[in-house]
Amino acid sequence: MQLNLEDAALFVRITELGTLSAVALERNEPVSQISRAVVRMEKSLGVRLLHRTTHGLSLTDEGDTFLAHARRMLDTAAELEADLRGRHAAPSGWVRVAVSPILAQLVIVPSLRGLYKKYPKLQVDIAADDRAVDLARDGIDVAIRAGVALNENLVARKIGEHGRKLYATAQYLREFGTPKRPEDLDTHRLIANSASQSLNRWSFKADNPTTRTTRTARNTRNTSSNVESINIKGHTRADNTSIVLALALEGVGIARLNELLVAPLVASGQLVQVLAKYELETKNEVYAVMLPERHRLPKVRACIDHWEDSFRTLSK
Repeated sequence: MQLNLEDAALFVRITELGTLSAVALERNEPVSQISRAVVRMEKSLGVRLLHRTTHGLSLTDEGDTFLAHARRMLDTAAELEADLRGRHAAPSGWVRVAVSPILAQLVIVPSLRGLYKKYPKLQVDIAADDRAVDLARDGIDVAIRAGVALNENLVARKIGEHGRKLYATAQYLREFGTPKRPEDLDTHRLIANSASQSLNRWSFKADNPTTRTTRTARNTRNTSSNVESINIKGHTRADNTSIVLALALEGVGIARLNELLVAPLVASGQLVQVLAKYELETKNEVYAVMLPERHRLPKVRACIDHWEDSFRTLSK
């Protein structure tokens, strides 16, 4: 094989932009030159990397494998450069971060002006989705994850923590009443998250600490020891935490939300906490998760340090 880092970078960019013409325009080169480079790579590797159709490009299985290796090649090169240049050079380059839409909106996006002021050569690419991503396949430098099981093959750094509580608008509570006990939720309109079932398990301090399971048309309730957990089905569902928040703000129902993120909305009176007396004092830890070969990159470390400060500010 006669491949180099330029080939790896070109192939990664083709997959990111989706068309040869977009890459050619970005590089100010003829499309034919980009096409010839792909053909040369395929000939060198002895496999087909891309399917070319009238609808665009798609990866072959071999292309998918090559993409993962190409990204690792570029990461290794960047890490080597960082080690050789030392830690005195300012962090620079693109950092691709995977984060839930709500954390992106309320933490990452407001942090960027300060980040760019400290590190003008940094650039951030935000991949906002509630669902977990494949860090290698999706080219993610760092994923911000809350309250999830950690993979031993990844590097994780705790950058914050938060609790979840129930909230509704004052208008909703005037119209439907304020629940006094957790079991009152059976008669209320609850907002569920269809993308993550774990977010639909709402736990409270139990009034009567006896082991039992009850079911209603809407919810399943389990009481064990001093904790009562309700698995809600929801009156309204959304697969995106940002939409869950928007539904709550519109008075559609009661939602379980990140307390740090909604604190400004509670302070302004837009949301009211529900069943505060029964809330458990539990915290969900927030991690920056990375592939082992990426966590030492100065550009990644700079972003994580900055976002840790952002969470610390929110917690005050």
